[in-house]
Amino acid sequence: MANLFSVKDKVVVITGGTGVLGRAIACHLAEEGAKVVILGRKAEVGNEIVAEIKNKGGEAMFLVTNVLDAAVLEQNLSDILQAYGRVDALLNAAGGNMPGATIAPTGNFFDLKVEEFQKVLELNLTGTVLPTQIFLKPMVQQHSGTIVNFSSMAAFRPMTRVAGYAAAKAGISNFTTFMATEVAKKFGEGIRVNAIAPGFFLTEQNRSLLTNPDGTYTERGQDVIRQTPFGRMGRAEELCGTIQYLISDASSFVTGTVAVVDGGFNVFAM
Repeated sequence: MANLFSVKDKVVVITGGTGVLGRAIACHLAEEGAKVVILGRKAEVGNEIVAEIKNKGGEAMFLVTNVLDAAVLEQNLSDILQAYGRVDALLNAAGGNMPGATIAPTGNFFDLKVEEFQKVLELNLTGTVLPTQIFLKPMVQQHSGTIVNFSSMAAFRPMTRVAGYAAAKAGISNFTTFMATEVAKKFGEGIRVNAIAPGFFLTEQNRSLLTNPDGTYTERGQDVIRQTPFGRMGRAEELCGTIQYLISDASSFVTGTVAVVDGGFNVFAM
């Protein structure tokens, strides 16, 4: 039982690994003994994270990727298998939003730019489906593996403004439950698929939306705090325990679930 939550020597692939949340998760899992593969578009940041992990005695590598390009992902997989011989876990953390896929407070639905709406759907939803299709292959051969997708509070609650992002994240939650059954029925109980739904965490993408230059909360940030029983934003490292649980043997009978980490935001009621 002492090793129930162990991720030691597991090869963990993280798409979107150069973001604020991905970085925190990568560093934590490396400290716990995992071999972390960071996939992202920002080589400078990715190599910086790898150096940080290795300076602390951990094992990591960075690969430039494009979660919407199957050929690039296949090459990533080939490089990973050459280095480590297996893939034990995939964290689909890549995603994002675009201004045209949102509706400003002074605007309305007719201002939505369908082209950008589609791009947000592709980045978040297709950008989860395609890496899953690629990195599931060695898991099937191994008869073991875990996949953790990144959903959102926007998948549970009809938040204002974020039309494209919310639709994509709701799709990710649905895809997660679909895949949990698909892989268990077709490839056995050794492969599990779950998702994590973070509440509000300050990242590069939402910082200017939720906070002012002086660090105080914007009106939207204040709305978030008002509806969060803990009365604060989450800290990136507070996702790490749930992630570790979902990729460890501690969750060996858990599949098809969306784990909420939100300080109570999703259950708040007036």
